Amino acid sequence: MAKNQSEKKNGKPWWLLGIVIIVISMASSAGVYYLLDLNTPANADDHQPEEEAKAVVAPTPIFVTVSPFTVNVQSDNYEQRLLYIGLSFKVGNEETAGLIEQNMPQLRSRLLLLLSDQNAEELTRPAGKKAVASEILALFDEPFSDPQPDLAIDDVLYTDFIVQ
Repeated sequence: MAKNQSEKKNGKPWWLLGIVIIVISMASSAGVYYLLDLNTPANADDHQPEEEAKAVVAPTPIFVTVSPFTVNVQSDNYEQRLLYIGLSFKVGNEETAGLIEQNMPQLRSRLLLLLSDQNAEELTRPAGKKAVASEILALFDEPFSDPQPDLAIDDVLYTDFIVQ
C-alpha cells in the first residue's frame, strides 16, 4: 500500500504538467493564427478608408461608326483591286463624337481619297493596316470647320476589311 500512495503522489504532478503544456501550446497556436490572419490582404482592405476601398470603374468607351464602303485601290500589276472597309473611331468625349457625326460626309470623302491611293498588296499585311490607321488619324489634323474644338480621337478600329 505504501507503494501505491507514493505512485499516486508522484504521478499527479506529471499529468498536470502535461495538461498545462497542451493548454499553453493551444493558446500560442491560436495567438499566431490570429496575428497571421490580420496580415492577410482580405482583412487589410477592411481597415482602409471607404474612398480607397471602392473599385475603380473604367469609363464607358465612346465609338463613332463609319458605315462600310468600297473603294478602288492601286495594284502592282495594274489590275483592278477593291477594298471593302468599315471603320469605328474610339473617341474621348461626346463632343468629339457629335462633331464627327455632323461632318461624316467630309470624313468619308477624305477617307475615300486616302484609301484610293493605297497599294492593295500593302493593305494585306498587318504593317500596312497599321500604317493606314495612322494616316487616317492624321486626317483629323485638318479641321472640318473654322473654328473647331480639339478632337479627342483615341484609336481607329477596323470593323470590316476585305481586299479583293
